[in-house]
Amino acid sequence: MLWFNVGLKANAQHLEQMPCDIQNIAFQAGEKLVYKVYYNWQFIWIPAGEVSFEIFETDSTYQMLTLGSTYSSYDPFFKVRDRFESTIDKETMLPKTFVRDIAEGNYMRYDSVVFDQINQTATEYIGKHKSKIKRLDFSFESCVQDMVSIMYYLRNIDDQYIKQNNALPISVFFDKELFNLNVNVLARDEIKVKGLGTQEVIHISPQLVTGDVFKEGNEMNIYVSANQSKVPLLIESAVSVGSVKAILVDSEYTIDKLF
Repeated sequence: MLWFNVGLKANAQHLEQMPCDIQNIAFQAGEKLVYKVYYNWQFIWIPAGEVSFEIFETDSTYQMLTLGSTYSSYDPFFKVRDRFESTIDKETMLPKTFVRDIAEGNYMRYDSVVFDQINQTATEYIGKHKSKIKRLDFSFESCVQDMVSIMYYLRNIDDQYIKQNNALPISVFFDKELFNLNVNVLARDEIKVKGLGTQEVIHISPQLVTGDVFKEGNEMNIYVSANQSKVPLLIESAVSVGSVKAILVDSEYTIDKLF
């Protein structure tokens, strides 16, 4: 789930103030998106695994389930079994709860967050796994997103903000830290995507947090469908060793038909 690890760096683009509360016009319950993830090693693109995003609903919330896993053939190199869940308020599109339960190689993490967006606080239960967690309390100065809800928030951004050289500032909380995210809008373009043909897209680039996954100077490029659904079609990024890309290979119940 590499494209979630993003954060703020200074840049020269125009910062556009973003609303906290927005309305959903981009997706509906039942939507499912599936991406095939490739890892590049010595100029060879290796199919490594899949990531799925699925939407359920109750009367007052959307429930987003994200699952990521490597193929059994890739497991001996680096085994991944990730599960993310986000519960989002239908009226505001702000997260109410978030759960991250991941196993990536030798790294394990359980992270559960309850958000109080009105009082701008969060209670987090975090540890190596669910049986060994500790409680932490945090306060914020504004509304915040989680690692899953941010994708659905950005898909609902009004077109007035999707202008070349705009930088969209968004706060994202996970793993005991608030990241003031900056998503740069680069261009509207046409690109050829494997399996999808030529597509009209919006090219965005979230700047990255350097560390174990990303090195200084690494960039991530996300190509989003230029329609009401604003579905990511292609994600490309350099990582500490090699590079990765994720390509949309299946979609169900999107507002705009993609296939």
